[in-house]
Amino acid sequence: MRCIECGFQSELDQKMITCPRCGGIMEISVKLPSSFSFSNLRGRGVWRYSQAIAGNYKKIISINEGGTPLIRTRTGKEVYFKFEGANPTGSFKDRGMTVAISSAVNEGYKIVVAASTGNTAASAAAYSARAGLRIYLVLPKDKVAIGKLAQSILYGATILEVEGSFDIGMKAVIKLYKEMGLVYPLNSFNPWRLEGQKTIAYEITEEIGVPDYVFVPVGNAGNIYAIWKGFSELMNLGIIDRIPRMVGVQAEGASPIAKAIINNQEAPQFVENPETIATAIRIGKPVNWKKAMKAIKESQGTAIYVNDAEIMEAQRELARTEGIGAEPASVASFAGYKKAIEQGWVDRDNKVVMILTGHSLKDPDSMIRSSARRIVVNPDHLENIILGDLNASS
Repeated sequence: MRCIECGFQSELDQKMITCPRCGGIMEISVKLPSSFSFSNLRGRGVWRYSQAIAGNYKKIISINEGGTPLIRTRTGKEVYFKFEGANPTGSFKDRGMTVAISSAVNEGYKIVVAASTGNTAASAAAYSARAGLRIYLVLPKDKVAIGKLAQSILYGATILEVEGSFDIGMKAVIKLYKEMGLVYPLNSFNPWRLEGQKTIAYEITEEIGVPDYVFVPVGNAGNIYAIWKGFSELMNLGIIDRIPRMVGVQAEGASPIAKAIINNQEAPQFVENPETIATAIRIGKPVNWKKAMKAIKESQGTAIYVNDAEIMEAQRELARTEGIGAEPASVASFAGYKKAIEQGWVDRDNKVVMILTGHSLKDPDSMIRSSARRIVVNPDHLENIILGDLNASS
């Protein structure tokens, strides 16, 4: 384990979340056993790759997360959508939550806490319920999509709403964790959570090999690092010979990392009041920004931002041409890919994977905003509508 802030190093310690010297973010270094081989693995999902997940887990809390579909575009190109909406609570967060909650249980914690824009909350609440843990969720008041809030309520979490943005809630959770040792944090500054999320890279590699590019929506910035970490571990063992270029995609109103990469800055300028329709990535001060920028730079990747109109158009296009329903933050990856094609730095023949981080049902309000023909008719005259459409199209 190594602190990304001050360089402090330690042997693997499952109790360690943040750096004991400076309080910074920790990285976990994993060396896969030389015997690791996809052909020898059993089962499916996150724990199929248990040899690669750091830590000891006498008890595993799982709802059969992972093993999500990798859907090839109907155009026939080598372009794929990794649909994380197929996870148990409908988002990629379940991959990390199975590991984080399992760590909490194995270390004897009874209380867990998380700040969230919605998906972390839903996932944390579900896995805490399965583990029998008490959970407190810190949410920005009136800024969480209704589908995610409803999930958190259903799973029985205690919801603490704060005035202001997610970043205020995150600051409060970090303070609570550091001052109250009885509480286990479930946000992505917890490096054990990212051990589960990196299995996205393992699944992609096992199914189609190494893409040229992987497009990832970026909010708190842990996922792009986790996926890069997974590819890096496989390359270090010699299973693959290269790492895909990681492309971080942010919403324009919450894009400190993308703008820092584009402007060749060493550090982002944080956004005090981030605003975007993509609520899951409405984060102005990403706690994992250093990890994200490391992943992008070391993979020779880049970052891009897209506006809300581009996001909503991507959501409609994905649903109406590919039959895939994803929430606005998820389709930021698709919007970013489309923009990269237009700008000419990605070729249509490149092998590309876009991470769709959450299901469209997470945010029903965004779906209703899409236009559709809704016609009140006499049920005896349905054929008039259909015949009229056929005549108009001919």
